[in-house]
Amino acid sequence: MEERAEKAVALMKGGYNCAQAVACAFAEEAGADKATIFRIAEGFGSGMGTMQGVCGALVGAVMLAGLSRSTAHLEHPDSKPQTAALARTLMKAFEQEAGAIYCKDLKGVATGKPLLSCHDCVRLACRLAAREVFPEKA
Repeated sequence: MEERAEKAVALMKGGYNCAQAVACAFAEEAGADKATIFRIAEGFGSGMGTMQGVCGALVGAVMLAGLSRSTAHLEHPDSKPQTAALARTLMKAFEQEAGAIYCKDLKGVATGKPLLSCHDCVRLACRLAAREVFPEKA
């Protein structure tokens, strides 16, 4: 799935934010419309546009968890526990590998020492999505 990560980086270089890049790179696997994913993910880039929130690339991977695990039973939601467990797995793995999950910490705002570039955050989120969300396609 390294090609998926590089596809996401290419999307980012083309103007997508980090959340859009990760989520849209897996649109086909998620069985979702790329334009809809793009629109939903628009406000989640750069730590929700402020660098104060969770890394947008990680948010994109968590969006994929919902797209892949939700049963979409609107009257009787029943898949939240499985999706939440997968989101926790993604967050823990991302933090373990990157050293942080918040955009400002990854960018080294307080320390002046970035932990990962945005492109490397996107690559990591894609690797985790491939491994944890879509293992059958990895």
